Amino acid sequence: MTETTPEEVTGTEAIARVKELVEDIDFTMMTTQDAAGNLVSRPMSTRQMDDDGDIWFFTLEDTKKVAEAQADPDHDVGLSYLDAKGYRFVSIAGRGSVVRDEAKMKELYTTDLDIWFEDGLDTPGVVLLKVTPKVCEFWEPRHGKIVAAAGMLKALITKDTPDDMMRHGRVSC
Repeated sequence: MTETTPEEVTGTEAIARVKELVEDIDFTMMTTQDAAGNLVSRPMSTRQMDDDGDIWFFTLEDTKKVAEAQADPDHDVGLSYLDAKGYRFVSIAGRGSVVRDEAKMKELYTTDLDIWFEDGLDTPGVVLLKVTPKVCEFWEPRHGKIVAAAGMLKALITKDTPDDMMRHGRVSC
């Protein structure tokens, strides 16, 4: 079996690509640590990754995710995005914080959130959860998903590692 290294992307190109992927994939598994030290994940819908790199979510203030993020001294939060059909993946380690900014909430709120927040922005306890990334990584097909699928099929037949298939980006924020 041959070892291959994915194409590495860094700096502003990596940051721009992470933003595109995060906003396109939308749903993430947000991971925090509970009081017993267990990693706990739950699905969240991304509202925005802004120009500063902060990632925004709506939630209720009295949820476990908020309590867990605030209980951790560094407010550590992990985000995992997955687009299985497109072979695209994003992992973000960041710092979570609760934000009560009415203007930002109005900017990001859409009526599809009414399913979770019965009274919209008037729902008691609705807040923004902001994740400020520390480290972002992504993996995606270098030449598109069809070429990636063909490379995987070839690897199954030849018992060899697919070469020149993935593009990997990493950036410390």
